[in-house]
Amino acid sequence: MADTGQTKSISAQLCAVEHAILSPRAAFADKSTRPRAEPDCDVRTAFQRDRDRILHCRAFRRLKHKTQVFLSPAGDHFRTRLTHTLEVAQIARTIARALRLNEDLTEAIALGHDLGHTPFGHAGERALQQVFYQGFHHYEQSLRMVDLLEKDGRGLNLTNEVRDGILRHTCDPLAATLEGQCVRLSDRIAYINHDIDDAVRAGVLQNNEVPRELGETKSGRINTLVRSAIAASAGDCIALEPSVAAPFEALHRFMFDQVYFNPVCKSEESKAIDMIVWLYQYFSACPARLPDDYRAICRAEGAERAAVDYIAGMTDRFAVHVFKTRFIPKGWGK
Repeated sequence: MADTGQTKSISAQLCAVEHAILSPRAAFADKSTRPRAEPDCDVRTAFQRDRDRILHCRAFRRLKHKTQVFLSPAGDHFRTRLTHTLEVAQIARTIARALRLNEDLTEAIALGHDLGHTPFGHAGERALQQVFYQGFHHYEQSLRMVDLLEKDGRGLNLTNEVRDGILRHTCDPLAATLEGQCVRLSDRIAYINHDIDDAVRAGVLQNNEVPRELGETKSGRINTLVRSAIAASAGDCIALEPSVAAPFEALHRFMFDQVYFNPVCKSEESKAIDMIVWLYQYFSACPARLPDDYRAICRAEGAERAAVDYIAGMTDRFAVHVFKTRFIPKGWGK
């Protein structure tokens, strides 16, 4: 007897809708795979489940107290790693929707792309790169976070499409899916534009100093870049039109010159780097002081790996707290 649709699960109906409305270039949830097989959900597609698993994990919540660019800013309106992640997700979904790609996959990758970022932003990343013999990259740590460190060592068992997008959001080669490539471009669009906004708020830049080729305002620049991505991405990759890509690269160089390497912005970075290095040296030499979960990693992969996992998962303020506890003497008295 023909299936009228009433006997199908909700998730099966959603997968049928994907095949009916999405581009043939999109990734389809019912074609996805996981490192470990598991039963399907009857309400959510595989990519929807991945998005929810990331949204509810501890590493996602910690992003609210991790530096984006400005370390421990006094104002409440500066971006954190969490607000950056949400802006990336919104931009990526806009591009994916216009290209009829899979929004659920796009959102899952975007929400998970920075889960492995260190405290104190790229300063913390550079510190671990300096001391860890295997090297350190936040995109690899993000994948390690969802594969191994979450859920007490069981990981989230995300689909391979989401895992690939998380790993490839910065490094080459490009993600295997167009949805992953959407996140890669949206990450750059988001951080360049919100970092301009934060730099102006901090007094590091003046509005009239920002190049105008892409637009007069943050929303204007984002609109130009998103529209260009939609127009240029009819083929096998997500890209910008050449007429937009060139000024975007120029804007990127401008931000490195004026903000990312600005001594005002980076005045406290050396302290953050020293703090991370001291914590790494301490915990790699004294693994018995690590929490239980990380001592298990120590036994399996060594004290250095366990120390890196513990430190990379810290928020800015927790790293400061641990540093004070271990290295700053307490006052004497009642």
